[in-house]
Amino acid sequence: MAAKIPEKYLDLFKGKKAFANLGTLMPDGRPQVTPVWFDYDGEHVLFNSARGRQKDLNVRRDPRVSLSIVDPENPYRYIEVRGRVTDITQEGADDSINKLAKKYLGVDKYPYAQPGEVRVIYKVRPEHVHGNG
Repeated sequence: MAAKIPEKYLDLFKGKKAFANLGTLMPDGRPQVTPVWFDYDGEHVLFNSARGRQKDLNVRRDPRVSLSIVDPENPYRYIEVRGRVTDITQEGADDSINKLAKKYLGVDKYPYAQPGEVRVIYKVRPEHVHGNG
């Protein structure tokens, strides 16, 4: 069942340059955590990565994820979102990473693209949401 992001935390998703610590599961069940840029479409938390990276391999095998987002202005205020990746697509992924680069770096084009890199968008459906602050 989908959970909603409480209104009092929406500024972390839209207004601030907060990073999400994305937790995925390795094949042997060990956790793997990576800081990621993210977006929110009003229903899903979105993150963008390159195909073949560890988080990509992990969510393709096991779609369960957790995202911990800390307020950059108050480290005691945070929200955790647990859910599942429900969609993985290349469609619009280059535009998505450029939009995120604008938000996080203030540039129009993502500057760290590697030759042959294939960008992918992951949609996370929140199933459990918990916040503090």
